[in-house]
Amino acid sequence: MLREEAEDFSLAVLGAGTMGLGISALAVGHGVPVTLVEADAARARQAPAAVTAQLRMAQLMNALPADREYGELTVTGSLAGAAGATVVIEAVTEDLTLKTKVLAQTAALTGAGVALVSNTSSIPIDELAGYLPDAARLIGTHFMNPPYLISTVEVVRGASTGEATLSAVTRLLGVLARRPVVVGDGPGFVTSRILHPMINDAARVVQEGTATAEAVDTLMRECLGHRTGPLRTADLIGLDNLADSLRVLAERTGDHRAAPCELLLDKVRDGHLGRKTGRGFYDYGKAQP
Repeated sequence: MLREEAEDFSLAVLGAGTMGLGISALAVGHGVPVTLVEADAARARQAPAAVTAQLRMAQLMNALPADREYGELTVTGSLAGAAGATVVIEAVTEDLTLKTKVLAQTAALTGAGVALVSNTSSIPIDELAGYLPDAARLIGTHFMNPPYLISTVEVVRGASTGEATLSAVTRLLGVLARRPVVVGDGPGFVTSRILHPMINDAARVVQEGTATAEAVDTLMRECLGHRTGPLRTADLIGLDNLADSLRVLAERTGDHRAAPCELLLDKVRDGHLGRKTGRGFYDYGKAQP
């Protein structure tokens, strides 16, 4: 895509957690200007360096266009910073109350033609859209971590999602060199509905003493073709994010298998959240970008 096409967009990303930072880095790296909104002052201060670290890693892996100037990154603590955006991506904690509050406030600040996107991993888009005055503006885009490396994006179209919203998001993903796969709505959509309970079962196997995390992942990689193994994948997702997603699935599907197991909850309580804290099912020595 040409830089002129990237500059057709002004992206606002809400939340400077793992996915908010990753989506921001992906967009900036493809020449799209980004306003990153983060209410927590400490996180906001750390965000520029974190995005720069991801850009550096993406460059080393040849995951960004070499001939593209970076888009400008602006970090702010106020939702008002999203007012001029052409597309807004919400990437706050997997909590219905928080997400609906942020989305409703953003809807009021932005124009009627601005697509509102939730990067939720499990909460149904129609459930979120029920809190908005215009449900047609809302769609889901489930980026995987790290966004700069995984080129396919699960796009979740709710029953009320409008054609204009789908078109705007598909066009943005084209500028970001991502391949959209459009699916219908439901708890966990496709990827989280299948993957997260499987990871939970892998953690249960470790909890019960049947195998170590290393043994589980080795068998899943070498016998079943899972690229990284479920528990290394869990560390990459973030164990707190995984537990939140599993709670959503358990509550909305009634599937007891989806309720986060005790080993997973223990790690979250101990602050061992995976790569981002330096320790989860594996020990990484220090926090990883």
